[in-house]
Amino acid sequence: MAKTRPGRKDVDSYTIRGTNKIVRAGDCVLMRPSDTSKPPYVARVEMIEQDNRNNVKVRVRWYYRPEESIGGRRQFHGAKELFLSDHYDVQSAHTIEGKCVVHSFKNYTKLENVGAEDYYCRFEYKAASGAFTPDRVAVYCKCEMPYNPDDLMVQCEGCKDWFLVGTILLAWA
Repeated sequence: MAKTRPGRKDVDSYTIRGTNKIVRAGDCVLMRPSDTSKPPYVARVEMIEQDNRNNVKVRVRWYYRPEESIGGRRQFHGAKELFLSDHYDVQSAHTIEGKCVVHSFKNYTKLENVGAEDYYCRFEYKAASGAFTPDRVAVYCKCEMPYNPDDLMVQCEGCKDWFLVGTILLAWA
């Protein structure tokens, strides 16, 4: 267990300003960026602490979007894909805009309705080196790309392989 600094104490929860939403350690949150033209950052709250002046800080572990990683966004990255990084930080709890849910890839693909606050993660990311864990995933289709849940795929009844709908149309043309 992490030690708190003198004059600070661990707290169990924080209520997001202007809402009745309660954040606890382990929750995923949307953090306000300094550049308001950018989407909110996504982080997992690791710890919440309060000082003797009632200032609340959160220790977070950041999720990166594909375009924020070394190598950038690739064709198979979904619009809601995030990478859990090894980048930790301490932020004012006042920068929390709201809560979100970061699903496993498997659970995300089973969602009937994907909401604005739903994301998924299938990789861990080392920010300094750009390395991913796992370093490879299963590939599908003639394009031999990992599955992107934003693309419509169908399973062939004969070979049981999965194909992107656009690839099937091109193959038949």
